[in-house]
Amino acid sequence: MSLEAFAAPGSFCKGNIHTHSDISDGALSPEEVCNRYRRKGYDFLCLSDHFLEKYRYPLTDTTPYRTQGFTTILGAELHAPAINGGQDWHILAVGLPLEFAPKRDGETGPEMADRAASAGAFVVIAHPEWYGLTLEDAGKIACAHAVEVYNHTSQVTCSRGGGGYFLDAMLMAGRRIDALAVDDAHFKLPGDDERDAFGGWVMVKTQANEPEALLAALKAGHYYSTQGPDILDMAIEGEELAVRTSPANQVILAGRNSLTVNHSGFGITEARLPLSSFKGKWGRLMVLDAEGRCAWSNPMWF
Repeated sequence: MSLEAFAAPGSFCKGNIHTHSDISDGALSPEEVCNRYRRKGYDFLCLSDHFLEKYRYPLTDTTPYRTQGFTTILGAELHAPAINGGQDWHILAVGLPLEFAPKRDGETGPEMADRAASAGAFVVIAHPEWYGLTLEDAGKIACAHAVEVYNHTSQVTCSRGGGGYFLDAMLMAGRRIDALAVDDAHFKLPGDDERDAFGGWVMVKTQANEPEALLAALKAGHYYSTQGPDILDMAIEGEELAVRTSPANQVILAGRNSLTVNHSGFGITEARLPLSSFKGKWGRLMVLDAEGRCAWSNPMWF
């Protein structure tokens, strides 16, 4: 639950957990990808190359590129047949062991996701809008911890980077699942090789910027996702949700169907949102700044 993250000890670490290198279909070496994120002020990265036979099922080892203040989590983007539209699954698995076995004969996407979860991974339903995922599809990945509410590469390449509607539909169907923003960067767009990078990330509350601690915090939902705005604090005070943010123009609590309450202004940094309509229900916070960039909390149950 998002509120627990703000009460928990530790500090927020900035990270991206979905991106690619030239080990699969990215343009840059793993070392260069790690260097670019480190230079941009990220605390951690998961380099999630495509786990496919044509790339020899890579689980890219980024441990040599860890430095003081910057760490990496091992992971991959898993693929197997097939979603309702016929395309192979895209399933993000963060926190895989190096010895994670290649796809088995006849193994399906849901079976591969289960195997990744059993190996300790944080499992994510990737870019649902980009490839037309359905709720029926999502229901087959019962082990998923989160769904991508924003995928930066899908947005800048084909304007299909959203996932908010899909997340809400899953929540309304009774699924308890968190939200995630990622880059999915490949660093090969013409004219600007960083155009699909540094556009969506997670802020994870942890007592240590180390792989095991970060992975545990992700699984616990102790993070929020953002394109830029900061959610500095959230707490229930009486009958209200008290929120502190970086300067924003809108602070919105959205719930089932059309249920919303919001606080609007210019450069606001505090908001108090009434919870009377949310009792016994779920809601998730969104913060929009003057540039239209968004931050997303994980869903909360009141």
